[in-house]
Amino acid sequence: MKYWRGYLTAAIIGFFTWALMEFAKTHTALIDMFYPYVTRMLQSVLAEWSAGVAFCLWQVIAIALVVGLLATIVLMIVFRWNFIQWLGWVTALASVLLFCHTAFYGLNGYAGSIAQDIRLEMSEYTQEELEDATVYYRDLANTMAARIHRDSGGNPAFSDFDTLAEQAGNGFKSLVYGYSYSIFAGSTLPVKQLGWADMYTSMGITGFTMSLTGEAAVNPQTPAVYLPFTICHEMAHRMSIATESDANMAAFLACQANSSAEFQYSAYFAAYRYCISALRGHDADAAKRISAGVSDLLYQDMVAFDRFYAEHRDQQAEKVANTVNDTYIKLGGDERGTASYGAVCDFLVCWHLQQVVLPAQMEEETEFDPFDETQVDLTGIVNAKVPNE
Repeated sequence: MKYWRGYLTAAIIGFFTWALMEFAKTHTALIDMFYPYVTRMLQSVLAEWSAGVAFCLWQVIAIALVVGLLATIVLMIVFRWNFIQWLGWVTALASVLLFCHTAFYGLNGYAGSIAQDIRLEMSEYTQEELEDATVYYRDLANTMAARIHRDSGGNPAFSDFDTLAEQAGNGFKSLVYGYSYSIFAGSTLPVKQLGWADMYTSMGITGFTMSLTGEAAVNPQTPAVYLPFTICHEMAHRMSIATESDANMAAFLACQANSSAEFQYSAYFAAYRYCISALRGHDADAAKRISAGVSDLLYQDMVAFDRFYAEHRDQQAEKVANTVNDTYIKLGGDERGTASYGAVCDFLVCWHLQQVVLPAQMEEETEFDPFDETQVDLTGIVNAKVPNE
């Protein structure tokens, strides 16, 4: 029996983990009512604690766990421990970590969409509306591409990583105090630089947020035009905005609300890429026509962005990373998996309709004036003076 205690422990903890996920799946309204607020406070406390060191604390812990695992293997061989018993306790430790992540953060994937918190009405849209939104973001990206600093070669010369990390919180603060979006009232401490950057770049990974330490980390090798957006994306995760589409929308809002031209350009650069990609999947000819309106500077930055990952990507490593990430996202409650990243296009189109199109239409409507004879139907009224047509 002693050989199976580790497995029994893992099974019990695994059952509680499963029970939590099933409860969240069937009680989404209840989860949305309190869970994100509790975990947001917890992540803020953990972020304050882990901010005491500049490096990613979770990476050091990961190394310690690996070293400890190897050490136990050596001890198992030297002292002839039972392998089955050893594996059982390793499984138990893994189940404890999974339970802690699920309890302290993971159920956010079952909470409501960010649309409710930013008062965004989601609805189906036509291809024409998708095209209009794509043109809107393209034109803004064109404008901002000409406003940022560039080096002698015409490449974006953004602020360094630490400066961008410090500035990122300003956009979220504007959303909280200027728009009363309380969902963004989490930690705005600067994100950290993700260690082992070369490895993550080869896998196409731009950032990672560790719930158990409250650390939001970003790959410092991320191309400059996408770095502010990525920083805000990981900060949104730390604010308990779990799904990738929601975090992308949060990053867009925070970047465009930031007074820095670098953040604004990053917002519209990302928004245009997501929308043109979605449009390309519906109508390649329409996407080609809209792409023709891209400015030389924006085109140069987009080509450089794609070239960077084409040159540094390891296809096998990226395939493994995507498979793991897809599985993790689905286990977290989002059945779309990695496809959820691009689903932000739905938010972007609806945001354009609500914030740009509808206000413009309302301005065009003529205000009714009951004393204006041209606006009042006087036919049928005795002695009424009908204006000449």
